[in-house]
Amino acid sequence: MYEVDTHDRAGESAIGREVGTAPKEHPVRPRWGRVLFGLGAFLLLAGGLAFGASRSYSQQRVVMATAEQIRNFLPSVRVAIVQPSDATVLVTLPATTSAFSVANMFARASGYIDKRYVDIGDRVKEGQLLAEIVAPELDHQIAQAEATLGQLRAAVEQAQANKNLAQVTWDRDKGLVEKGWVTPQQGDIDRFTLNAREAAVDVAQANVAAQQAQLNVLYQQKAYQRVVAPFDGVVTQRNIDVGDLVHADTTTGTFMFTIMQSNVIRAQVFVPQDSAFGLGPGVDAVVRVPEIPDRTFPGKVARIADALQPGTRTLLTEVDIPNPDGTLTAGVYCTIELRVPRKTPSLLVPADAIIFNRNGLQVAVIEDGTAHIRKVSVTRDLGTQVEVGDGVKQGDQVIVNPPVSLVEGSKVRARAESATPRT
Repeated sequence: MYEVDTHDRAGESAIGREVGTAPKEHPVRPRWGRVLFGLGAFLLLAGGLAFGASRSYSQQRVVMATAEQIRNFLPSVRVAIVQPSDATVLVTLPATTSAFSVANMFARASGYIDKRYVDIGDRVKEGQLLAEIVAPELDHQIAQAEATLGQLRAAVEQAQANKNLAQVTWDRDKGLVEKGWVTPQQGDIDRFTLNAREAAVDVAQANVAAQQAQLNVLYQQKAYQRVVAPFDGVVTQRNIDVGDLVHADTTTGTFMFTIMQSNVIRAQVFVPQDSAFGLGPGVDAVVRVPEIPDRTFPGKVARIADALQPGTRTLLTEVDIPNPDGTLTAGVYCTIELRVPRKTPSLLVPADAIIFNRNGLQVAVIEDGTAHIRKVSVTRDLGTQVEVGDGVKQGDQVIVNPPVSLVEGSKVRARAESATPRT
């Protein structure tokens, strides 16, 4: 049956193609593909709507969560603990070394340099012979003065003998005058003669003393011909040589040597006013020289001025530095560290914690998770730290680098605590 139909339809198609007429159309039912396509489009549209609604809801939840987080957000801040400053203040100041003692030696005896034993840079001991001066005329003056002294001493002996004779004569005639065997006139002559002889002895002794003093002057001038070192030191200048003529004069005397005491070096430093209070003799000091980086030279404050200089508000301070090996020399640039005892206590706060605005200097202190703004007074700036006199107390937590949005009463959370290092 099916085969007949097939053949018939094929025959008809063939006949139609042969005759040239179009085959007859039969109505066709809607195909399942269209239905499936429509169903798929519907499902796709429904899925897109569901996905959009779900994503919108998720974004809304994220926004709500973010808003809730913002409402409950506690900013994390870094804090430091306020600590008291040390009992001493370390101050580093520039200074220049100088010799503890300097002696410019001038000629005290006129003559020629016979011998010179030292030169520039030589280290000498106290009493060491530096040079010798010869002056033959001084030797002649000494010889003449000694001879004159001998004559005067002989005159003393002569006057003493005359006095003894007058004393014997008066002792003998005194009793005779009282008995009337010798005239009173003779008695007066003997008595006054004794007085004259006694006065002559006094004059002769005074002449001896005067001549002895003059001779001592000549002896001292003779001693000045030997130039000796007044203390242990080093010769830093020499202006004479063998054969030079030198003059002894208070104003135009010949300049011979300069000797500096080198076993102790002195340094003068000007301490600012903010560090001067508490400074006094005995304060420890450390001297450092840039050219000797591997060594320090300890010393102590020896003396200070009684008042600050009004122009610079600094206190002149002298530090004595032991220098037994002579490493330090005078005229060297150095730095001096002084450990000055603190007179007034203060607290240390990091410089990054200071808030500067129209309300002045402030810090933010955390108490129970809440920031409180407090005014402080800075007494000393140490660079990375400052000393404050009021506004905070020991143990307070101050916020380092506080945010600009920080206000009084802001809730914060301390991220980490770090102890403020002392200076």
